[in-house]
Amino acid sequence: MTEYKKPLPTVSGETKAFWEGCKRGELLIQRCPRCQRYQHYPRAICAHCFSPDIQWVKSSGKGTVWSYTVTHQNRGQGFRDELPYVLALVEVEGGVKMFTNIVDCAPESVKVGLPVEVVFKPATDDITIPYFRPAR
Repeated sequence: MTEYKKPLPTVSGETKAFWEGCKRGELLIQRCPRCQRYQHYPRAICAHCFSPDIQWVKSSGKGTVWSYTVTHQNRGQGFRDELPYVLALVEVEGGVKMFTNIVDCAPESVKVGLPVEVVFKPATDDITIPYFRPAR
């Protein structure tokens, strides 16, 4: 495994199931059984109806690029080694939007509406990061 040089996410009680799912190669999102809505980022209660009865459901991992930017300058450790890179807001099936990087393609091929799929890359032995690539 290549040394991961970027900041690592903080795994907390609310996010633990998400990161455990990523390690297994599953993109989990939260769903509220009361109002039937999905949410991301992980929270202890529903952001829509405030119900504490949140469920974790496996996402298909498919989505579309909703918005994006290509970064050409970043002096931060770990980021400068990957220039240029694409930071995108991806709308995942279920309606939630996630910030992520688009990988495995040239930055100039990324467009709004591009169909994408999740791909998981280990950062450490304990943390696996979800990225998105053009759907195959």
